[in-house]
Amino acid sequence: MSRFWTLLSNLHSLAGPVVMLLYPLYASVIAIESPAKDDDEQWLAYWILYSLLTLTEMVLQSVLEWIPIWYSVKLLFMAWLVLPQFKGAAFIYDRLVREQIEKYGFLRDHHGHHSDSPNGKGNKKSVQFSVPKKVG
Repeated sequence: MSRFWTLLSNLHSLAGPVVMLLYPLYASVIAIESPAKDDDEQWLAYWILYSLLTLTEMVLQSVLEWIPIWYSVKLLFMAWLVLPQFKGAAFIYDRLVREQIEKYGFLRDHHGHHSDSPNGKGNKKSVQFSVPKKVG
C-alpha cells in the first residue's frame, strides 16, 4: 500500500506542471499557428489568469501554506481552465476579468480595434535581423 501511495503522490506532483504549463504551452503554439481566433482567446485568457493566480499565490503564500488542500484545489481549477471541453479560461475572462478591465478603463485605447486580415488574426509581424555583409 505504501508503494501505491508513493506512486499516487508522485503523479500528483507531476500533474501540476503538465496541466498548468506543458499542455497550455503546446496548445498555445497550436493556437497561434491555426487560422481560428477562438483558440487564441482561450489561451491568451489562460495565460492572463495563470499569471494573476501566480502573483496572488506569491502575495498570499504564508496564508496558503496553512490550507492543506490548496494545491489540489488549484490543480482542479487549472484543469477546468485548460480542458477544451470546458474552455474555463475564456469563460472566466469574459465574465469577470473583462468586466473589471472595462470598468477601470484599461481598454480605452485598444477597445474596438479589429483586424483586417482574412483569417481574423491580424497581420503577422516578424522581426528581421540585419547581418553585416563581409567585405572582401
